[in-house]
Amino acid sequence: MKIKLALSWLIIMSLWVIIGPWLSSQQPDFIHWDAMAQAPGSQFWFGTDVMGRDLYVRTLLGGRLSLLVALVATCMSLLIGVSYGLLSGYLGGRTDRFMMRFLDVLYALPFLFLVILLLVFFGQHMILLFIAIGGYIWLDTARIVRGQTLVLKKQAYVEAAQAMGQSTTRILSRHILPNLRGVVIVYATLTIPQVILIESFISFLGLGVQEPNTSWGTLVSEGVDNLQTAPWSLWIPGAFLSLTLMAFNLLGDGLRDYWDPKRLRPR
Repeated sequence: MKIKLALSWLIIMSLWVIIGPWLSSQQPDFIHWDAMAQAPGSQFWFGTDVMGRDLYVRTLLGGRLSLLVALVATCMSLLIGVSYGLLSGYLGGRTDRFMMRFLDVLYALPFLFLVILLLVFFGQHMILLFIAIGGYIWLDTARIVRGQTLVLKKQAYVEAAQAMGQSTTRILSRHILPNLRGVVIVYATLTIPQVILIESFISFLGLGVQEPNTSWGTLVSEGVDNLQTAPWSLWIPGAFLSLTLMAFNLLGDGLRDYWDPKRLRPR
């Protein structure tokens, strides 16, 4: 049930942010001088902000960008984290200990603070935002994959492959990685909302997505500043952001139940 509800909203929302702006005659940056901070109505479905821009189109375009950042950064996180965790767990011994100590050092660094500094000193570019967030969230992925790899490499089929002289690359790609599919998919669904939150926080500080582009985090930041004059400019993008985060978390929790039905539940 949780999976169906979450997928329903995510599919509807994704189609909405892709197709929705084309269904409106309004432009995201056009200023309606006679309709500043106008409440939602038949002309402006989500109202306008204090600058007279249509909030409906801006909210949907902001959703596009927030989801794009989340998907690209999550893919980067999975690529780095899965590769690192696979090698660390499978090679074991000193290599594993060295790689885990390096991971501990990275954990000790205030990465979110470093991401903010990176954006301040090198410019607020979209590609840099992808790299910065993707480089921040791969650590947990690496630990989870490493732990699962330590279990899988002791299985009989892996030991048989080793006895047959198969290469490390073949064993990882044919015998271990396919059995990590469930864990990786579940963690990816839980990583996406984390990325959206990080991007929203950075944009809320004014260091993320810049004009003329927008994201849900940017719109929430603007809505907070204009809460007294145009409260809908906070409520509407905030509702989209909250529902999407909730849907991804429900999806991840539901997939975890599906792939691990025997996990311990509170009595």
